[in-house]
Amino acid sequence: MRNVTVAATQMIGGWNVEENIARAEKLVRQAAAQGAQIILLQELFERNYFCQKQKPEYLGFAVPVEENPAVKHFAKIAKELAVVLPISIYERAGNCLYNTVVMLDADGSNMGIYRKSHIPDGPGYSEKYYFTPGDTGFKVWNTRYAKVGVGICWDQWFPECARSMALLGAELIFYPTAIGSEPHDATINSRDHWQRTQQGHAAANLTPVIVSNRIGTEPRAISPLPSMAAPLLLTTAVPRYRKRTKLTKPFWSIPLI
Repeated sequence: MRNVTVAATQMIGGWNVEENIARAEKLVRQAAAQGAQIILLQELFERNYFCQKQKPEYLGFAVPVEENPAVKHFAKIAKELAVVLPISIYERAGNCLYNTVVMLDADGSNMGIYRKSHIPDGPGYSEKYYFTPGDTGFKVWNTRYAKVGVGICWDQWFPECARSMALLGAELIFYPTAIGSEPHDATINSRDHWQRTQQGHAAANLTPVIVSNRIGTEPRAISPLPSMAAPLLLTTAVPRYRKRTKLTKPFWSIPLI
């Protein structure tokens, strides 16, 4: 049996890509200094969650994987710190635009991509305007520290995503996420529903589930907590909404066979 230490981070976004990458790097370095081997950043962390509105100019945010500044930057960081980093980006591939995760191994190598399968469409989440449904199928990577599966945000509401990754051999399942408050009624708190769903995936598949979500306030959203769910465990971190960057409470040392 071996232990793998994982961390989930949160940060308040902005529209400046370089500043957001710098904030994310600060959190990754802090997590690595405390022993984390696999570190999860939130969905589309290069900018604010731009999918709240349909704006043609935002389509220009998408670039090919090899041109993405976060991927190029964090490949160097992953190698330097010997950490595994699933990096969430807005990808352009030919005439298609995808919500994509790039899996960076602890030597900085690009192990491949997963493209988000389930694309939401509703108030505050106009993702079908921006993203093509993914064509990669669910993926698992044999990283330096564990066999890792990654879904993206709305994927986490569908049992087949976690089950498919578990059947493919995932020892850990990660979901970078950008969920906020309910746009049609901000008084509704769906946090408990969200957390119970992740715990259900973990219990049904006997696989730990780690989620990193955005934090703070944006024009139409207040975001909930990150969480880690194991078959018999659910822990969360209490966010400090006033801080622009934070390393959340949870560091999980997970025993793997």
